Parts: sequence; C-alpha cells; structure tokens
Amino acid sequence: MLRPATDEDRERVRVWRNHPDVRAVSLTQHEIGPAEHAAWWTRVQADPTRAVLIYERGGIPAGVVSLWDLDWAAGSVWWGYYLDNAGLTARGELLPAWIQIQRDAVKYIDALRDQGRAITVMEAEVLDANEGVRSFNRRQGFLDVETYERDIDGTPTLVHHVRRTRPVTTPAPTTPGPTAPDPTTPRSTAPGLTGQPGPGPAPAARTAPTAPCQEK
Repeated sequence: MLRPATDEDRERVRVWRNHPDVRAVSLTQHEIGPAEHAAWWTRVQADPTRAVLIYERGGIPAGVVSLWDLDWAAGSVWWGYYLDNAGLTARGELLPAWIQIQRDAVKYIDALRDQGRAITVMEAEVLDANEGVRSFNRRQGFLDVETYERDIDGTPTLVHHVRRTRPVTTPAPTTPGPTAPDPTTPRSTAPGLTGQPGPGPAPAARTAPTAPCQEK
C-alpha cells in the first residue's frame, strides 16, 4: 500500500536513498548528508507539484514513490521510486516488493481518475543499463519516447525517457469505496508533499532492479 510521507519518514528515506545499489543507478550518485536532505525535505513539502508516498509491505515502511511536475490541467506527472534494499533483502522480499511497488504506483495514479483528477500520462527516466527495470516498464505499458546522454558524475550515460498514456474517458459511476489519498493535501505533522533529493533507482541481483525510474 502507499501512503503520504510524514516527518517520521524523513531519515529512513535518506538511508534508503544512500544505499549503494540505489545510488549506482541514480541520475545523481553522491551520498546525501543530513543537512542536504533536511533542506530538501523542507523546501519541497509545500510544493503543490510534488508528492512523496511511502510504500508499506506487511505494515512495514519499505520504499518511496516520488511524484513531481504534477500538472492537473495537462493530466501528467513525472515519477520515480526506490526501495529499502537492505531491509527487504534481509527479509527475502526484495523482488516481490520491486514488482508490487510499481503496480501500486500505477494503480494509485489511475485511482485519481475516479475522483475527477485524472492523470493520463506518467513520465519517467531510466538508465539504459537498467535492463530489468526497462523490461518491467514495458510490461506495465511504458513506451520509449526518446533516448539521450546525460552527464552522471562526469560520465556520459545513456538514459531513456519512457511514458505511459491512458486514453481520456468518462469514468462510469462507481459505488463508494476506498480511494487514493489526494497527494497534494498536506498532513498535520508531515510533508504530505515532498520529492526526492535526487533520483533514486536501483537494481539488485538477478532479479530485483529496485527502481525503474529516476527523479530529476
């Protein structure tokens, strides 16, 4: 499940983001210090174009989904995610969590349509070397838009811009039920709005590339 991030999540988000596997496939790869992270957290928590959601698995915080450039008029958003690689690996749950967090994120965005706030376009970036993530993206309906080089710590690196588009339709009436929380509604003690201090995707061994897309 996904929920809005709170201040209690701030340090765990930084720890997850600094995991070597996450940094290795991010668009910025330096280790993020407490002061940099705190400044970022404060800066973005009131930004209406951003949101950070915490992925919970079995009631345990286990990953981050970051949304940015939320444009309700255009119906588009950029997104990325990463996981608690260390904790999930220790519990033997990294691969299923990697699969589920992306599915939950897509469902979360799609559920906004039922509240009259349709996001029909999801944009992301993924490193060319992250083939496991690129393959899973395709199975989730993401298509390559363009490919280009970006400078990552002084190294020209091939990056893919991918996009998932849903047709614009009028939703049929539905019976009341659970809906996705509005990601632009701040919570009392928490930055319901936040982003990421830098992209955070990562592959793990065989099998579990932890983050399909990168944040700017």
